[in-house]
Amino acid sequence: MTELPRKAVARTARLAALPIGYAGRSALGLGKRIGGKPAEAVMSEIQQRTAEQLFRTLGELKGGAMKFGQMLSVMESAFPEEMAGPYREHLTLLQDAAPPMPTSTVREILAADLGADWQERLVWLDGGPTAAASIGQVHRGRWVDGRDVAVKVQYPGAGDALRSDLRAIARVARTAAPLVPGLDLKPLVEELQARAADELDYALEASAQRAFAEAFRDDPAIVVPDVVAVGPTTLVTEWLDSPASLASVIATGSQEDRDHYGELFVRFLFSGPARTGMLHADPHPGNYRVLPDGRLGVLDFGAVARLPDQGLPEAMGRLLRIAAEGDEERFVDGLRDEGFIKERIQVDAGQVLDYLAPFVEPTKVERFRFSREWMRTQFARVNDPRSQAYTVGMKLNLPPSYLLIHRTWIAGLGVLCQLECEAPFRQILTESLPGFAD
Repeated sequence: MTELPRKAVARTARLAALPIGYAGRSALGLGKRIGGKPAEAVMSEIQQRTAEQLFRTLGELKGGAMKFGQMLSVMESAFPEEMAGPYREHLTLLQDAAPPMPTSTVREILAADLGADWQERLVWLDGGPTAAASIGQVHRGRWVDGRDVAVKVQYPGAGDALRSDLRAIARVARTAAPLVPGLDLKPLVEELQARAADELDYALEASAQRAFAEAFRDDPAIVVPDVVAVGPTTLVTEWLDSPASLASVIATGSQEDRDHYGELFVRFLFSGPARTGMLHADPHPGNYRVLPDGRLGVLDFGAVARLPDQGLPEAMGRLLRIAAEGDEERFVDGLRDEGFIKERIQVDAGQVLDYLAPFVEPTKVERFRFSREWMRTQFARVNDPRSQAYTVGMKLNLPPSYLLIHRTWIAGLGVLCQLECEAPFRQILTESLPGFAD
């Protein structure tokens, strides 16, 4: 057996052990309850230990496991508080950190990607990484023209690890369901699998980042660093002098900071498509940097939705406006026209509006207060098999062209609710979402 298959087998075994570990702890918990320990205390202990195993494993394995964990971390605000409490610390860690690889390996990759003379252009390189994530880590350096740069280097074997992890996670998703109750893991894994090739293509990422950097070059509130150089597994960009990410604002930020950066986050997500024809589709907090002057820096353009109409669909804004106005029948007719309701499927218009409330409610008022409590209420309502909203949801169809838009919007709502911010959501959509203002 070669070294790579051995590693793949070991990684798969560690992922497969997650639900097994949960089952074992649950069995031990049953014994403690029989012995007289309170059920609430036993469940808290099980969740704490499960969280530690789950997110330690996902973080250490990087690859698809780390990416999957980051996606879960964005949805933390939807979890019930009794579950979210013990998980929150580990989820937040996944938003902004991961174990590093040796500097010697980084230098070997730079030589292979940028040429043996790479040090003539990259004249200084920090000995340790400043950030590490799912498929690569970032070092600070200095380019020959004097600019400080961020040097992102892909982990050796990242492609194989990413694909292997996602296959393994897909196999264990059903048995791992108790780890994250109420959340359907299957579509999350399928989306990651569909995006895997784009995530690994640094040339494609560089092209997207250049487009965003050009579009936001003179923006007073948003900063996108430009690309300096690119290789097969190396991406060199301008350095952002940022002390922290949105994860730190979520953890300890003042209400003023929460509102300020929450608004900038929304403005970037909705103005980007009109300016570039692309949607930044990886809105976890580690990709958004807090700058000393109050601006918001945006990183990581490996996951973007390239929109066929060079922007968000006009029908999307138009249907949201109709829903906000409460025109039930016209709203359902519009959903049918766009393929959200297939032929011969009968639905109650009022129940459809109720099901889509998480998307519509923030558009009805001038300023909307996002909160974990609101997110949990919405999440529980539409995922309760006994509810009418759940029944309606099973009848709706998501056209392929809306898939990544839908996932990004949900993730964006998750970040806003983690921030517990208030934002002029309706005004921003009026300015940036085609069809909404008319």
